[in-house]
This record gives sequence, structure tokens and C-alpha cells, in this order.
Amino acid sequence: MEIHEAASASEKTDDRRVEDAPGYQPIENYGIIGDLHTTALVGMDGSIDWLCLPHHDSPSVFAAILDRAKGGRFRISPDMEGATCKQLYWPDTNVLVTRFFTPDGVGEITDYMLIGASESGHERHRIIRRVEVVRGTMTFRMECTPAFDYAREEHETRIVPGGAAFDTPELSLGLASSYPLQQRGNGAMTEFTLQEEQSTVFVLREIEAGEGCGVCLSREDEEEIFMQTVEYWRNWLSKCTYTGRWREMVRRSALTLKLLTFEPTGAIVAAPTMGLPEGVGGERNWDYRYTWIRDAAFTLYGLLRIGFTEEAAGFIKWLGSRCQRSKPDGSLQLMYGIDGRQDLTEETLDHLEGYRGSRPVRLGNGAYDQLQLDIYGELMDAVYLYNKHGSPISYDLWTHLRALINWLCDNWQNEDEGIWETRGGRRNFVYSRLMCWVAVDRGLRLADKRSFPADRERWLEVRDRIYEEIMEKGWSQEREAFVQSYGDDTLDASSLIMPLVFFLSPSDPRMLKTLDAINRPPKDGGLVSNSLVYRYDVQKSADGLTGEEGTFSLCTFWLVEALTRAGRLEESRLIFEHMLGYANHLGLYAEEIGHSGEALGNFPQAFTHLTLISAAYNLDRALGSRG
Repeated sequence: MEIHEAASASEKTDDRRVEDAPGYQPIENYGIIGDLHTTALVGMDGSIDWLCLPHHDSPSVFAAILDRAKGGRFRISPDMEGATCKQLYWPDTNVLVTRFFTPDGVGEITDYMLIGASESGHERHRIIRRVEVVRGTMTFRMECTPAFDYAREEHETRIVPGGAAFDTPELSLGLASSYPLQQRGNGAMTEFTLQEEQSTVFVLREIEAGEGCGVCLSREDEEEIFMQTVEYWRNWLSKCTYTGRWREMVRRSALTLKLLTFEPTGAIVAAPTMGLPEGVGGERNWDYRYTWIRDAAFTLYGLLRIGFTEEAAGFIKWLGSRCQRSKPDGSLQLMYGIDGRQDLTEETLDHLEGYRGSRPVRLGNGAYDQLQLDIYGELMDAVYLYNKHGSPISYDLWTHLRALINWLCDNWQNEDEGIWETRGGRRNFVYSRLMCWVAVDRGLRLADKRSFPADRERWLEVRDRIYEEIMEKGWSQEREAFVQSYGDDTLDASSLIMPLVFFLSPSDPRMLKTLDAINRPPKDGGLVSNSLVYRYDVQKSADGLTGEEGTFSLCTFWLVEALTRAGRLEESRLIFEHMLGYANHLGLYAEEIGHSGEALGNFPQAFTHLTLISAAYNLDRALGSRG
């Protein structure tokens, strides 16, 4: 009863905010396209409301998702009230189709970005938008209003033959159109009518300052580029070796992860967006357009398990570069820019109102210089998995890893900020200790497997000390569960990973009791609400932030894996398939799920799709072995 009452209150609050802030689509209403350098979010209303150029973490060009008035957008939609719409991906690709239905006809916008386009050695990012009517007649309205540098930089708009150009000192864009454009404010617009089987194409691309908009594509030229793009994605996806249950969701997750890669370095961003709230109207709004060391093990495991060894190799290369450029004391940062840069200083963009009034909008990420000791466990697990399932690592990489483990042996007992990057001060987080154990354990295994030189006696001693300390101080006799940090009784969903990293047997009595403690409703002291998992109780954990948050999607997939490994397959499958129902219409997930089933947080989130792949792989294998 309490849960339903809370949900009703949340629904009323959200409805009121929608009325107070019209013009914002639900986060789950978006699809994503990209070219392996950057991505764009396309809403069900035909509006591109988020695009950063030239890279994932470059300043935004369109950011209407963060400010409906100032952010800028590129919208094409029927010039008629009451049109209904659907979105779908062209099968086995990241080519997005938005379909509109009106009493007078059916129209479509096909959106994609050109892969590998370059001119004179300079990367030119292009968004291609084909508009066509497949039945009847439809009038469309196109408006393109860039807002450069997070809507902080003014630009000059030029109407030129064949389209429009938008110029700033740092970046210029050209919009090619077969229809004459009119200047409207600092943007360009047009209206046009298409009959059945007629089409037109708009192309937005980078240009040199003062250059024209470029030539609009003919139907034949666009069709050729379209087929090349479709072929690229289908050829890439053909490498996927997963053929089990939930094949479509796994393949969509793989395609999404590929979009989140930065091809020049092999890095994978945590999400392509910034500032989307974990609770509407709250302050938990972060910039996720960077690469976390933490994601390494999950990325490598997910990609290797379904056949994408090339992407795994690219990420290992990126990780190796970070290890070679450690901090003066020998440690690593927990996150880096996609180009490897270290300074991710956080600032607030106070001129933006934020998604549905969720402020502040943060640029950069202040957690980049936190101490998070768990990253070494994820790093070493990633390297160990790659050495086992990918290719043997080099001696030079080993020398850097050996130095990192030696540093960790000196520092594992320090308090840190933990996996969730809390801002309430450092503590002795159990998950951090657990992953320190993983780091030393994987170092020992790797050294033995490859006969690498290592400080084995010291590492063995430290590994055993960490293990015994976790069992003594991380276990609560009162809660009969592992807890969030030493000395408290707060549950944390990160404990679910213990059997996944082989710290405990899945059937160990302590693990089973922890699993049962977490797998209870919040009103009974647990973290699971209708199969969805909260990472911890924000009312009981001093994380230094105000407001509420939704359930964490990756934690739900961790619960699925923990139940799978404990042999509770029917329960695990029920939760997994229940969770699949919370994907959006395209199979995409944000970081969290709100009280009313809405998507919350940055979108789509790589970590969620990685844990989906892992859960699907292991649950399918367990069900198959059962016969």
C-alpha cells in the first residue's frame, strides 16, 4: 500500500511539472543515431534535441533536451495537430525511422549519420534526414536552429543557394535543402508538401567558415549512401555470436554500445548525454560523456562473450595508454576524456533551465579526481578476461599493471568515495575492498598463467588480509547481510556482484542471506520494488545529495545474474523478462527507472546495456544446460 501511495504522489508531481514545462519529451521517447565519433538523439516528434560536434564530449549544437527555449533543435514534423507517430530501427542497423500518421497520409523520416566520411583528410560529420510520404499527402515543417557551445555562443545565419549556413569562429554548419529556406530568428525554416512516393533529403554537415551549405543529395545518391550505411551496420552485427533467447535485445544492446564508442581511441562513453536527471527537478544531474575505468571489466566481458573481439582490443589499447600515463604517485584516475585527457573540471551551466527544470546542468564531472579504489579490480579483471578470451597481453603492459598492484597493496586500506561516487565524504566501502581483492587476485592469476615476474608473496598476503577483513567488517550479524560500508547497516546492491567476481560461492550461506535481504521490498528493509532494484536507500545512506532517485537498471541485471548463479532460474528469468519490458520502444535504457516506469538519468547508458548482455548470456546458458 505504501508503495502505491508513493507512486501516486510521484505521478501527480510529474504531471504538474509537465504542465509547468511544456515542450519536453519523456526521456524514453528518443532514439539514437551516430557515426562512431558522436551521436544525436531524435525524438518521436521528429526533432533532434541533442547533438555534440565533432565528438561525444564536444560542446552541444542542439540541446533542446536541456532547455526547450535556448538549447536549439533540428525538427521536421507534419504541419498538423494530432499526428500520431512510431519509431523503429531499420532491421539490424542504427538507421532510425520515425513514422507519422495523419488523416491525410503516412509519412516517414529516415535519420542516420554517415560512417567514415572525410574530405581532404578532415572528418566531416553528416546527418542525413530523408523525408518521404508513403501514402496520401502530407505537409511538413522543417526548422533548424543551432545553439552552439551549450547555447553560450552567438552565430551568424546565412541563407545561401541550396540551403543555409551557420557560422561561429570554432565551428560552422551547412544545411543543404532542395526547398528554399527562410531565416527565422537565428535559424532557418521551410514548409513543403509531398505526395505519395515523393521524397526529399536534408543534409546537415560541418563546413569551413564562409563556405556554402553543400549540394543536396539526389534521391539516387542518397539511396546509395543509405544502402552503404545499412550494409555497414549489418556487416558489423554479423560478428555477433549470441544466438540464444532474447537475441533481439542483445543485438540492440550491442548496436547501442557500438554507437557509444569513439573510434579514434577505442574509448566507450558511459552515455552520450549530460544533465538528464536521476529525479526530475532534483540536483542529481551529471555529465556522462566520458570513459570510466570501472566500465572496463563489464565492457570487455560483454563484448568478448558475444564475439566482438575487435572492439574489446580497441578498449584494451585505450586502457593500456591510461596505465602508461598514471599519476605521479602511480595511481589512476577513475575516468578520463575519450581522448585520454585528465582534466574534467566540473562547472554549472546556469543559463540552461535543465530538463523539465532539473538544475543545475553540470558540464564536466567533479568526481574525476575522487579516490575510488574499486577501479583497480575492474581494470585487472578486464585485462585478465582479455588475456584469456582475446589475445595475450604484452610484457610492457604487465610492467605497468604490476606497478599498479604494488601501489594498491600500499593503499587498499584507505577510505574512498566508492562505486557510486557519493559526495558525502570518504568511507570504508565494502565494494571498494571487494574490488581491491579482485585486483590482487587477478594479478596473481595472470602472473601464474603467463609466468610473469611478480611480488607473489606480498600479493598473496594482501589478498588474504582483504578477504578476511571483508568477512569480518563488511558482514552485519544484525542484518544478516553484507552492508555498504564498515560499521553501518545499510544495504547496497553492489554486494550482488560478489559471486560474479568469484569472491564467494553463489550458494555460500552469507551470499544467500545477502541475496534474500536485498531481494525484499523497501518497506521490509530491502532494495527491490516489483523486481526493480535500488542501488541503496538514499534516506539511510549519507551520499551528500538531496532528493530521490529511481531504481538502477544495472543493479536489476546484477540481481538476475546473482539469482542465476544461485540456481534460482525461474525467479531470475521472471525478473529479467520483467525488466525487458521497461526498455523504451526501441529497446534502449536510461540509467534509472522512475516510480511511474519513466526513464531517468543519462540516455542510453552503456553500463545498463553491458549488464543486460551479461545477464542474458549467463541466464540463457544456465537454462540451456538444465535441458
